[in-house]
Amino acid sequence: MLTIWGRLNSHNVKKVAWFAVELGLPFERHDVGGQFGMDAAYLAKNPNALIPTIDDDGVTLWESNAILRYLAARHGGTRFWPADPAARAVGDKWMDWQTGYADAQRDAFLNLVRRAPETRNAAAIAASAAASAKQMAILDEALSRTPWLSGSAFGIGDIPMGVYVYTYYSLAIERPSLPHVEDWYARLKMRPGYAEQVMIPLT
Repeated sequence: MLTIWGRLNSHNVKKVAWFAVELGLPFERHDVGGQFGMDAAYLAKNPNALIPTIDDDGVTLWESNAILRYLAARHGGTRFWPADPAARAVGDKWMDWQTGYADAQRDAFLNLVRRAPETRNAAAIAASAAASAKQMAILDEALSRTPWLSGSAFGIGDIPMGVYVYTYYSLAIERPSLPHVEDWYARLKMRPGYAEQVMIPLT
C-alpha cells in the first residue's frame, strides 16, 4: 500500500493525495510537518526536512512533482502521462512552471492564512496578489488554446497548478477576470479527488 507522510494543508502533499485518488490507489497518510513536527524516523526517510515523502511497496521518494511522475509511470500507464515525449512535455512544463507561481503567491498566502490579522503586511499582500494575477494571465492564455494544461485530456500536468488555483480563488485578494482559468477550475472541482483532498479550508 502507498504511504504518504505530510499534513494535508500543504500544497505539495495535496498534489500527491489527490493524484492517488485519481489513480484509484489505496493509501495511508500520516500527518508530518508544521504543527505535527518531524521525528528522527521521518528525517531518516527525507533528510531535507520537507514534505511529502512516500513509500510505495518499498520505494521511498520525496519531491512532490517527482512523486507524481513516478506514480503515473508505475500505476497509471499512459492515461495521465503520455508515452510520446512531445506530448508528455506539454504537461511537464506546467509542473515545473508551478514552482515560479508558488513564489508569486507565497506572501499573500502566508499573510492571509498563516499570520494573525495584526501582523499582516498589506503591501506584501498587494504585491503578491499582483504577481499572482500576472502569472495567472499566462495560464489563462494557455488554457484558451487547450482544455487542460496536459493537452487534450486531464493529466499530471494539471495537478500542481490545480492545487494552487484553489488557493488563489480562496484568498481574500483582488483578481482579474480569467475566463479560461475559471472554466478549468470549475472542471477540476467536479473531480472527486480534487474535492476530497484539495478543497479543504486553508490553514
